[in-house]
Amino acid sequence: MTTLLLTPNSFNFISTLVRNKAAIVLEPSKSYLIESRLNPVARDNGLESLEDLVSALQRPGSQALTQQVVEAMTTNETSFFRDLHPFDALRQQIIPELIEKRAKDRTITIWSNACSSGQEVYTIAMIIREHFPELQGWKLKLIASDLSTQILDKARQGIFNQTEVNRGLPMPLLLKNFEKKGIGWQIKEEIRKMVDFKVINLIEPFPVMQSPDIVFLRNVLIYFAPEVKRDILNKVRKIMKPDGFLFLGGAETTMNLNVAFERVQIGKAVCYKPQ
Repeated sequence: MTTLLLTPNSFNFISTLVRNKAAIVLEPSKSYLIESRLNPVARDNGLESLEDLVSALQRPGSQALTQQVVEAMTTNETSFFRDLHPFDALRQQIIPELIEKRAKDRTITIWSNACSSGQEVYTIAMIIREHFPELQGWKLKLIASDLSTQILDKARQGIFNQTEVNRGLPMPLLLKNFEKKGIGWQIKEEIRKMVDFKVINLIEPFPVMQSPDIVFLRNVLIYFAPEVKRDILNKVRKIMKPDGFLFLGGAETTMNLNVAFERVQIGKAVCYKPQ
């Protein structure tokens, strides 16, 4: 298939579709990104060009193709122990504090949003297994969500290539928690079973779930317009525990969004607590 430049009308159609389905804003300067990511989608569906893809999306019954397009346009960038400091805060202060506070009901829920291929939530699981064996008798729930069904399938399998495990994962934890799987590595079944993977689109109403004590919402708000960020943060605040902890990405903040969170410094990590 020959890569063809999108016409202005086709670019507007794709950008509107992605904005409506995932709240991702695509400027005209991002047309190259659309072309590079959607050419494979067109090819896989037997279409000759991106114009043919746009035509197919406009026909009745195109829901599955629409989902493929939206998933292709989302960014799935992650690594084990990414940015490190939030995980230090978990280990050194937050989880010990929650163990003390939740001693009566012995329940802790952690939600990893936009989890991509699962490195973040599996990092949390490894920290808990490594440092908090007393939680084995608790109702510990790790929820990992993404809007992409394809990337969630990869996360559930927990299979990572050598490059992926080399990014941030200490060798002792690799050898302790993974098994060789062909030319890659698969995280052990007992760790995979700790995680409940769910399809959740942050711009849609959240499903009913156990109120999380800790929410990871890192490096996803940067793709949204301010009003969408505000709506997502308000929904997160409403669902999480009143004394819970919210982690955003290093370039993200609740400032100037008129949402009721207080910025808190824990060691070298920044997190947010509901007000």
